Amino acid sequence: MKIFLDSADVQEIREYAQTGLIDGVTTNPSLIAKSGQNIKKVIEEICRLVAGPVSAEVVATNYEEMMKEGLVLSQIAPNVIIKVPLTMDGLKACKSLREKNIDVNVTLCFSAAQALLAAKAGASFVSPFIGRLDDISFDGLLLIEEICHIYQNYSSLTTEVLAASIRHPLHVVQAAKAGADVVTLPGKIFRQLYDHPLTNNGLQSFLADWAKTGQTLC
Repeated sequence: MKIFLDSADVQEIREYAQTGLIDGVTTNPSLIAKSGQNIKKVIEEICRLVAGPVSAEVVATNYEEMMKEGLVLSQIAPNVIIKVPLTMDGLKACKSLREKNIDVNVTLCFSAAQALLAAKAGASFVSPFIGRLDDISFDGLLLIEEICHIYQNYSSLTTEVLAASIRHPLHVVQAAKAGADVVTLPGKIFRQLYDHPLTNNGLQSFLADWAKTGQTLC
């Protein structure tokens, strides 16, 4: 499963990109606003740090404006993926952008029916929001399973399932078990994937025992 970082914090992205474990980045208007930077400048800088897909979201809500914004964003760098909402206008824009060979991430997906339409529109990625469904007492992981099952039934559907709205490491593991192609997560959750108290305690114990030997390796 590919791991994307859900962030517009250039410093954070630079830090984690250096691990070699980040396959792409997703951004959205809220993350861009939090960064306090110009969207084009931020996306351009992120694209220099990450070789994989970088999702840049349109803010328009109608087809014509989505197309204008999508074409502008697509010119920033070759690895920019245009992000559109899962509305009728968003689906129309997705289809038109894909006909221009521009990759598209259809976001704010909350049902398998929506995901099926996104795939038929040619979406490169569809982003079901796990955490937001959990927040209203729906099973977000069940949605991932349903979408993956539907897509596997039809070899003509090439849309990748991008699990979004990740709230904790268990979501990552569950999304992987459900068959998601990609998971996008905040830097905080990425850190939690490797930071385990038993690992830290074990390491300290080993180092203490090694110090008693008085030996060095170099």
